[in-house]
Amino acid sequence: MRYLTAGESHGRALVVIVEGLPAGLPITVEAFQDELARRRLGFGRGPRMRFEQDEITLLGGIRHGRTLGSPVAIEIGNTEWPKWEEEMSPHPGATEKPLTQPRPGHADLAGMQKYGFRDARDVLERASARETAARVAAGTLAKALLSHLDIEVISHVVQMGPVTAKSGARPTPADLAQVDASEVRCFDPDAEQAMIDEIKAAAKAGDSLGGVVEVLGYGVPVGLGSHVHWDRKIDALLAQALMSIQAVKAVEIGEGIDVAARRGSEAHDPITWEADAGYQRESDRAGGVEGGMTSGGLVVARAHMKPLATLNRPVLKTVDVDTKEETVSFKERTDVTAVPAMGVVAETMTALVLAGEALRKFGGDSLPEVVRNRDAFLAGLA
Repeated sequence: MRYLTAGESHGRALVVIVEGLPAGLPITVEAFQDELARRRLGFGRGPRMRFEQDEITLLGGIRHGRTLGSPVAIEIGNTEWPKWEEEMSPHPGATEKPLTQPRPGHADLAGMQKYGFRDARDVLERASARETAARVAAGTLAKALLSHLDIEVISHVVQMGPVTAKSGARPTPADLAQVDASEVRCFDPDAEQAMIDEIKAAAKAGDSLGGVVEVLGYGVPVGLGSHVHWDRKIDALLAQALMSIQAVKAVEIGEGIDVAARRGSEAHDPITWEADAGYQRESDRAGGVEGGMTSGGLVVARAHMKPLATLNRPVLKTVDVDTKEETVSFKERTDVTAVPAMGVVAETMTALVLAGEALRKFGGDSLPEVVRNRDAFLAGLA
């Protein structure tokens, strides 16, 4: 399964093409709209989340609510396009308002130097996290496929700035509505208010906050990924997918960071056998991955997001690329934090990886064929 996105933050639309899905997968416009609405969740989001609506147009690959096995093409229209039509016009011309004060921590300066631009907008429009709306649309298809393989992917916020959820409790798919109902998508009610207070304090100071999201894959069978090549390892694929999310600076699988400080006797998951359930792990320190393959346990990954680079109180020192004089970075509309929404995107990226590897493992041109192949594999496990 492959996917490709196109479009700029303030352009006419975002587009995604997903290729390799089996025929017969049920899907509706409402499913895309529901997932994209979840991406707009979270205390600390800016006013753009209220202004923008995601107008979904299914352009190809779906007929009468089912995939055809051909590439699926989706357009997500920008309802604010009339305000930006002149500034973002694809026709020959020039802007009267070039952005020449690149923001530290953003793609602005490196992109301007790499591509020879004099206007940071030529970079930031594509580097913007608005692009993740197209990924979420692709992930809607991945989640739909996984649901027929009894796999569900959810996420929750475990840290906001310095505030950490203490309970250690993990939500199940049945708890997803409760997680989404939280203003910060936190499953720990004791930490939720402290996280909100931290966001309010950062907002008052004109600053931003990062945090950590935990993604959980339930029902993932053994054997997705492979040990035979570096680019087939499922943990490597997950790490790349999660690290590709804008502002994510670290990824861990299972207790990846903590186990580095332990001895081997306390770092691995003992294997047991049960007649009615087969092989089991007594713990999930490895996050459901061993040797580059899923082990049949709960898949656990965490994405660490840095504070956003655009601040409501511009104080970050930079240099004007035209005058070379010291100044402060420019301000676009921004959020105090996007960690809760990043969790939804992290679900998307995890689902896309798992769906792609499930199709590689089980194959099939139609959904019933994929399910039959999965069932036959599971029935043959010793």
